[in-house]
Parts: sequence; structure tokens; C-alpha cells
Amino acid sequence: MNIFQPKTEAEVAQVIRETNRGLSVFGGGTRGVCERGGNSLETKGLSGIIDYQPGALTMIAQAGTPLKEIAAALDQEGQRLPFEPMDSQAMLALGGSPTIGGAFAANISGPRRIQVGAARDFLLGVRFVDGSGNILKSGGSVMKNVTGYDLVKLLAGSYGTLGVITQVAFKVLPIAETQSTLILEGLDDETAIDALTTAMNSPFDVSGAAHAPSEKQTYLRIEGFNESVLYRTEKLQAYLKKFGEAQVANASQSESLWSKIRNVDVFADKDADIWKLSVKPTAAPKIVSAIGFNQHLYDWSGGLIWGTLPKGSNPRQPLSKFGGHATRVRGKSGSIPKFQPQSPLVADLSEKIRSKFDPRRILNAGLMG
Repeated sequence: MNIFQPKTEAEVAQVIRETNRGLSVFGGGTRGVCERGGNSLETKGLSGIIDYQPGALTMIAQAGTPLKEIAAALDQEGQRLPFEPMDSQAMLALGGSPTIGGAFAANISGPRRIQVGAARDFLLGVRFVDGSGNILKSGGSVMKNVTGYDLVKLLAGSYGTLGVITQVAFKVLPIAETQSTLILEGLDDETAIDALTTAMNSPFDVSGAAHAPSEKQTYLRIEGFNESVLYRTEKLQAYLKKFGEAQVANASQSESLWSKIRNVDVFADKDADIWKLSVKPTAAPKIVSAIGFNQHLYDWSGGLIWGTLPKGSNPRQPLSKFGGHATRVRGKSGSIPKFQPQSPLVADLSEKIRSKFDPRRILNAGLMG
């Protein structure tokens, strides 16, 4: 077993060119995507902010730069990563420090996705090394329309199977002046999802919509300028009156609450497999009932379900009746793939794309089919 820790893009390319065995690609090693054991390539040595233009709302950083370092630099200018990437360290108990490259490689997107979009929507440009050791570049540091293949979006969410990301350019946004969270008490799952979708269809620009059955609490976040937040909070309370009297968490309480939701802290000490499901929001309660999770949490207004199951369980068969896909976030099972198996048509397309970028099949081999 060899662990390669290159410190430059050229060294990454050299490692890939010279290897004749598979490589498991790691950023900060905090997400449990690959298992340790064989040869591995870690990008955390590629660290540092290359360029930051607060006025242009853009940043360029090496892929191994810790998210904490990115967040600290942005905070000094009153800005943030709008896609709100989760920190899964507590939930997965893997240690390490999440990186900006890993966040984009896995398209990690938190509760604010329902308002602003996913991580890939803020990725402007990438540099990466493909499976043949070629250094490639796509996109830039400004948003513009282009023709041809959008390699930037293709790399986001590819989990290192097409190439090792070495540098990213991305868009950032200002931190909201304040925030509040409406909390509805005692709703069952069906009613809670009804409340969340009702709020999302309102004109009050909700930036977070979650339900925690274990707490019997339903959460709706509003962010923006102080007067706007006060107005929209009051109006949304009245709009949701049929679901009960909503309590209001202030800015500091709201920030703490959504940190726990984003990082799924409720599952931190659970001795069970953890699954993440992307589904149609209105079908979410029926899906949960059909699968029989030990514990679950709804985010994205029901479009994202986090759930725990006994070790070795597979929720995909009951899920198939409703549509959606399931990813095992924690747990091992040789016979159950981590990622949702692709349809034959998509699998064929994926194979053709991968054959272009990694013809030797050495980067995270077998991870996504």
C-alpha cells in the first residue's frame, strides 16, 4: 500500500502517469467515499488561496485548501460559500479536515440548495489531472456562456472518477445581514412536509426547510436584510397559521440550529448504516414509511432524506416504487453498491465519458459503476 501526498499539480500528474495500479483519491478524507487499503492519492498537500476578489465575488484556491480556511477568508470580507457545504466529521467520525476541492468533487450542498442551487452552480473553473496524467483546464474565474462540453459541471459530483481536481475557481456571495427560523411543533411527517412545501410556494423566499421527527419540530429559515427578515417572518407566520403557532428563533439560535441540520449531528453517535435519499418531496413520508428507517431527518423541503438502518440493509427496492436514488454515506457491504446503480442508458453514457478521461480505469475504480 502506497500513500501519495503530492504538493504540486505536476507531482499529481507524475504519480498518475507512473502508477500501474488503481488509486483511491482523497481530499480531506472526511466523507468516507473511498476506503483505505490500496494505493491512495491525497490532495491536501495542494493547499492555499491563490486569488480572492471580494468586489468580483470570486475566489481561486488549490483543491486541498481546508474549508475552514476558505470560510475564514470570506468571513473577513462579509462573504460566504452560498451552497453551505456540510461538515460530516461528527457524523462519520473520520477526522481530517474537509477541503474545497472535495466539496466540489462530491457536489456537497447544504440546506440553502433549495434557494440558491448546488455547489456545481457556483463552480466557475477547474484545473485537473486526468487518468492518463494530462493536466487539463476548463472554465475560468468569471461567469460566461460557452459552447461545447461543460467540463466544469461534469467534474462536479464525479467523485474523482474522471480526474483529480487540483484547483477551483468559484463564485461567493455576501453573508445575509440577519436570519430567523420559524419552528412549528408537534407535526407528523405528512403534515410537516405539507407545511414545508406550502412555505416554499409562498412569496417569502425561504432559504431552509427541514423537519426533525425525533424532535417533532419543523424548521423554516428566512435570511436577508433586517427589515425584510422581520417582515417576511411575520407574514410567513400568518401564512402557516393552519399548521399551528410558529415560534421564532433569533439570528444566533437560527445559525446554531441550521449548523446541526446541515451536518446531520443527530446521527453522530448512531451505530448503524447511514443513507441519503434524493426524492420527490411530496412522496418523502411514504418513502420513509416503506423503508422503515430507525431514525430519519428531512431537508430540502422533503427532497433530501437522511436515515439510519441496521447494518447491511438496502433501501433501494422499496424506494424503486416511488423513484429517486439512495447513497450509502456510512456502512460497508460488499454486495450493495455505495451509489445508486445507473440505468443501462446512463451507464453506457458514463462509461463512454470515463473511457475518454480515465482509459486505464485507475481513478476510484468501481466507485460509481
